Amino acid sequence: MTTHPETMRNHWWWRPGWSTGRRFYTWHLTFEGQDDVHRLAAEYRAALAPAGNALTLIPDQWLHLTMQGIGFVGDVPESDVHAITEAARTRLANIPAFDLEIGPAVLDPEAVLLPVRPDEPVRAVRDSIRAAIGDVLDAVPERAEGFAPHMSVAYSAADGSVDDISQALATAQAAPARARVSTAELITIHRDNLMYEWEPFATVPLG
Repeated sequence: MTTHPETMRNHWWWRPGWSTGRRFYTWHLTFEGQDDVHRLAAEYRAALAPAGNALTLIPDQWLHLTMQGIGFVGDVPESDVHAITEAARTRLANIPAFDLEIGPAVLDPEAVLLPVRPDEPVRAVRDSIRAAIGDVLDAVPERAEGFAPHMSVAYSAADGSVDDISQALATAQAAPARARVSTAELITIHRDNLMYEWEPFATVPLG
C-alpha cells in the first residue's frame, strides 16, 4: 500500500486460477446497513467521478474488507467448507464485536483504499478464521503476513497516469466513517463483470 504510486495498473487482470464463471470461497467483512460507511463511499465516488474510465467505482452493495480465502468452488469439497464454518463459529464466539474508523483514503497502484483503525480486532478475526481453516484443511491458503486491513472504494481500470486520479482524490473532504463489526461473512465471490460480486454462504456472529 502506498500513498504515492508513480503509475496506475489495471486491477482487472486475470490472476492465476481465475476465469469467467469461476467462484471462490472467501471470508469478508461486509457493510450492509452501515449508513455511515455508505455515506463515506458516496462522497468518495462523487469526488473520484471526474477520473472517468480510469476507475471502477464500487457501489454500496459490494463494499467489503477482504479477510481470508479458502479456495475455488469445485476444488474445495463443500463438506469441508461447512466444517470450516462450524470451526469458525466456535472460534469467533470468543472475539467481541467491535467498532472501526474507516478512512481517509490512500492511493494504491490498483485501487483507492480506505485503511481501518484499530486494525487489531480485524487481525484477530482473520487469525481465528485461519485457525478454523487449519482445523479442517492440511494447509491454510494465503500468507498470514502482509495483511493490511482496508476497504476499497474504487479499482484502477487501466494502466496509465496517476495524475487525474490523484487530483480527483485531492478534492475529497470526506470525514472518516464509523462501522460496527458484529459478524464475519463467508461468501462465494466472482469477478465476471469487472466487479467483486458474491452470494452469501454463511454469516458467523462474533461474541
